[in-house]
Amino acid sequence: MSAKPETPADSGDIPVIDVAAYFAGEEGTLEDAGAQLRHALENIGFYCLAGHGVKQDLVDRVFAATREFHALSEDAKLAIRQNEHNVGYMPLRTSVNRANAFDKVADNPNVVEALFLKRELPADHPDVIAGKPFRTTNLWPGGLPGFRETCLEYCATMAALCARMLPVYAMALDLPADFFDEAFSEPAYTLRLSHYPPVETYQESEFGIAPHTDTSFLTMLAQNEVPGLSVRRTDGAWIDAPAIPGAFIVNSGDLAKRWTNERFLSTPHRAFNSSGEDRYAIPFFFDCHVDHVLECLPSCHGPGNPPKYPPISYMDYMIDFTRANYDNVRAAAEQASD
Repeated sequence: MSAKPETPADSGDIPVIDVAAYFAGEEGTLEDAGAQLRHALENIGFYCLAGHGVKQDLVDRVFAATREFHALSEDAKLAIRQNEHNVGYMPLRTSVNRANAFDKVADNPNVVEALFLKRELPADHPDVIAGKPFRTTNLWPGGLPGFRETCLEYCATMAALCARMLPVYAMALDLPADFFDEAFSEPAYTLRLSHYPPVETYQESEFGIAPHTDTSFLTMLAQNEVPGLSVRRTDGAWIDAPAIPGAFIVNSGDLAKRWTNERFLSTPHRAFNSSGEDRYAIPFFFDCHVDHVLECLPSCHGPGNPPKYPPISYMDYMIDFTRANYDNVRAAAEQASD
């Protein structure tokens, strides 16, 4: 058996990017933020976002809602079990990092349970009626007054924040500030309300979430009360994610890596919970429109640097990932196709 490996205390090489001046419209701050972002995502793959304007009260309410959901009975949670659209409840130990695993992690299930929520669509939306992948109604638990409203408020707030950051990403990639407007005209996103029960001693090759990379264009993670996230630096060292009150920990994922021809990193990270307390996390994954075709960005290829990946639609990209990593999704998809 093995406990959590030792990690260096110093995580100061994950930079802090404060966008308050840029959001206030101060001259030259977009270019400055873009330069900082370029350095962070080309060299580290993570940064801390400050000055973002998201109220802490909203973040606190989402954490409270997450605790309330996971305190429900197993039967109540299983009533909204994860479906083929990767919406709903994922029970403990039913996810394995396969599609995005790092360093040949053993095929052990993660010691985590979660509720997945996506963009809210009405039941009579044409995409819902047609059964279009990842365009569906959310599955909401009963008996939790205000839960749905809080989660939807957070999703709308985070989607707006991510959209405000897109010109910074464009600047970082030497593109016009409005370059991503069409691709993110109706962005796909996922809010994952995760619960990591305390584990006194992890088994060999067992994790809260095994070392992996995210699939997203970008992921925003609110600071939580119980630490547990660690990040793998490019030199191979694992460092604890910094804890900066009020800041979001942000990373680029495999979608950004693919789209930028590997100019942006998709940095491996993992989570443990040996704290003796329950740990909760509320990562928000932000992506382009489900129908957008991912082709190598114009500033990321050229003579001697051809595109490394063929074009692929976001929908096909995500179908491959979810069916590989989530047992529930794969089983639900197979049942739906019968």
